[in-house]
Amino acid sequence: MKRPARSRQQIPAQAAPAPGQGKPLDRASKRYLRSLAHALKPVVRLGQHGLTEAVSKELNGALEHHELVKVKLSTSDKEARLVQLDALCKSVKAECVQQIGHTATLFRRNLKKPVIQLSLAKR
Repeated sequence: MKRPARSRQQIPAQAAPAPGQGKPLDRASKRYLRSLAHALKPVVRLGQHGLTEAVSKELNGALEHHELVKVKLSTSDKEARLVQLDALCKSVKAECVQQIGHTATLFRRNLKKPVIQLSLAKR
């Protein structure tokens, strides 16, 4: 007896990685990055004006230097924070590793001088 065809659920597409940034992070890499970020303090704080060009420039420099950065989000509404985080990630071409409450951890690989070895995450 032949089984009926299963319908495939539509899974929302993740944002494609930025040019030259490589593949999206896998679970083991994200877990490793979360463990590294545990001791970090937020480097960039979004104020009442949200994402401005100055904030984007500052975050870009921090990601270039550190690769892994914590950001403090400003809005109190959960959906607004997610929108703010998405806009932030797109503006600096970074990937969100973790978001808990008002604090998000962003990662962007420095292709010229990598600081963090993701090969350690595979062990």
